Amino acid sequence: NYSCFQHKSMIRNEVLNYIPHASISLVKNLINEDNLIIKIVKIRKTKYGDFKKFRDGSSQITINHIKNKYRFLITLIHELAHFRVNKNTKKRVKPHGIEWKNMFQLLMLPFLNNLIFPEEILSKLAKYIKNPSATTDSDIDLVVSLSKYDDEGISVFLFDILNQNLFKHNKNKIYRKIGKLRKRYVCEEVKSKRKYLFSPVTKVEKVKKYEKSSS
Repeated sequence: NYSCFQHKSMIRNEVLNYIPHASISLVKNLINEDNLIIKIVKIRKTKYGDFKKFRDGSSQITINHIKNKYRFLITLIHELAHFRVNKNTKKRVKPHGIEWKNMFQLLMLPFLNNLIFPEEILSKLAKYIKNPSATTDSDIDLVVSLSKYDDEGISVFLFDILNQNLFKHNKNKIYRKIGKLRKRYVCEEVKSKRKYLFSPVTKVEKVKKYEKSSS
């Protein structure tokens, strides 16, 4: 009914508050879908957004409450590409296969201009969409350029921490950076001595000195 449609429309239009102003008209055209709900949710550590198709035929996109409007817009287009592929393709396809890559490129191209993105992001984004991956976090150059517009205080990238130096991550646990293993860094949690693999673009906080608690 009309009230239900109006409610869905209001929920969808909330995303317009989180994107660059120059992109609003383009985004309005993309999200004007009857069976699509877009929700903004609290930050999830493992993903920026996701797409779900329900048995009743409706679809839902959820996006983290991201303050960085450029990252939010890229995430939104990423998930809208999933929605379009699902809507247009009857057969089962890989989540980030050629169908999704082509759709993401198609949807993203109109946004690739310096009225929407700063030049430093634009050049990296244009390179990324030539062969987009499941997450922008796999493209270090793009992550670094996007991070300049994050509001994360004193955090730095793990690749800026020297080997054997300490850093805080994951609820203030203290880690020591040991060295690189292929594309990731091996780090040791100081208290438990357990070793973990971290992405080079993990945001961490530098630690100058570690005080062992007496037991």
